[in-house]
Amino acid sequence: MDNTLADYLGAAEEQNLNPKEAKHVKGFFRNLKPMPGAIEAYNILAKHFDVYFLTTSPWSNPQACAEKFEWVKEYFPSAYKNIIISHHKDLNIGDYLIDDSTFNGAGEFTGEHIQIWTEKFPNWKAVIRYIFAKERMNLYLNNFTFLKDM
Repeated sequence: MDNTLADYLGAAEEQNLNPKEAKHVKGFFRNLKPMPGAIEAYNILAKHFDVYFLTTSPWSNPQACAEKFEWVKEYFPSAYKNIIISHHKDLNIGDYLIDDSTFNGAGEFTGEHIQIWTEKFPNWKAVIRYIFAKERMNLYLNNFTFLKDM
């Protein structure tokens, strides 16, 4: 979730918090804003795939689990039962893992790790296009306002 769907770094900067310390602040995760294109991308993916939210929660902030759950419930109301919290993302099974880093087992994920916000995948639009092309699915760009300018 953090820096993939939710703007962790932007919130830390906005609140004048050290990004490494922000995760320890009670209430921090609940008030994050969605990353650009995240909601639209989820809505497109959820129409065609079984989508789960795989996130890590800091041990030092037990409230963070509840905050992440509430955040998903607000921004992705139909998906709040599809949350997996794990410090070992590589133990989960799936075709794709979209994450901004290789930490917590993301780099060892058995399926394909799509590292968003990189040169290859600079935004959610690039991720959607890639997955649909790889799955050989026809992506009707005109049906998704979010993708029209691609």
